Amino acid sequence: MTYSTYGRHIALDVWGVDFALLNNVDMLQEILVNAAYKCGATVLSVNYKTFDPTGCTILVLLSESHLSIHTYPDKAFAAIDCYVCGERVDPKLAIQYIIENLKPKEKFSKTLIRGTKEIEVIG
Repeated sequence: MTYSTYGRHIALDVWGVDFALLNNVDMLQEILVNAAYKCGATVLSVNYKTFDPTGCTILVLLSESHLSIHTYPDKAFAAIDCYVCGERVDPKLAIQYIIENLKPKEKFSKTLIRGTKEIEVIG
C-alpha cells in the first residue's frame, strides 16, 4: 500500500462558548468523537486531561491523524485542531459539526494544505 503525504489541517478558534459546555469533558468527548465519525475518520483512541480549576484538553487519535480541543471556560474560548491525511476524510465536516454543537458567538479558522512541499493557507 502506498500512502500519500497530502493532508488538510484546520485550526479553529471559537469565542463566546458557554462556560458549562467548555468545562464538560464528557460532552466534549462525545462531540469530538461524533465529529470524527461525521467526516468519515476512524477513531483509534480518546485521551483527555482536566485542569484545576477549569478547562480541559481532549485528543481524539484518528487512523488519519487527530482531532483536538483545548478549552478555557473562564474566557469562553476553545482552540480546536483537525488534521487528516489523504483525500478520503473531509475535516470541514468535523469542524462544521463541532461549530453546530458549541454554538460560538465568534469563530476564526485557517486551513493548511500539508505534505505538498509548500504550505498553502486557505482562509
